[in-house]
Amino acid sequence: MLKIKLDGLEATEEFGKIIGGFLGSGDIVCLNGELGAGKTTLTKSIGKGLDVEEYITSPTFALINQYEGRVPVYHFDVYRLEGVEDTFDLGFDEYFFGEGVCIIEWADRIEEAIPEDRIVLDIEKGKEDSERLISISGHGEKYEQILKELMS
Repeated sequence: MLKIKLDGLEATEEFGKIIGGFLGSGDIVCLNGELGAGKTTLTKSIGKGLDVEEYITSPTFALINQYEGRVPVYHFDVYRLEGVEDTFDLGFDEYFFGEGVCIIEWADRIEEAIPEDRIVLDIEKGKEDSERLISISGHGEKYEQILKELMS
């Protein structure tokens, strides 16, 4: 596990772009953190790293938004789901095993439905309003490599 402290919006955006630069077809990014921790902000900058030009918004009521970048980007917000079963009823598994990158906000709520290979970013607010503390863990060979790259 790697822990990173980000000071301000600019640092968060830069970090997200770096993460997005590592990602490709079939990758899954899990974002966890309380309301207002910065999950959607981080998603926007990951999208920039994936060459998404559209404005990324939270899919809280739509559950999923799709964007075009160098690969399709599927942005999930599963906060309002009743449980893991909903992910199967809604066909999320088709996205999880598809050709795009899946970015899942509130991923810890549906952890059992997400494939094992993934990168997990746990976001916490820091002492200052603009400060964020991010714990990064990787499951699977590719994500372990991303962690190594981030540590160097």
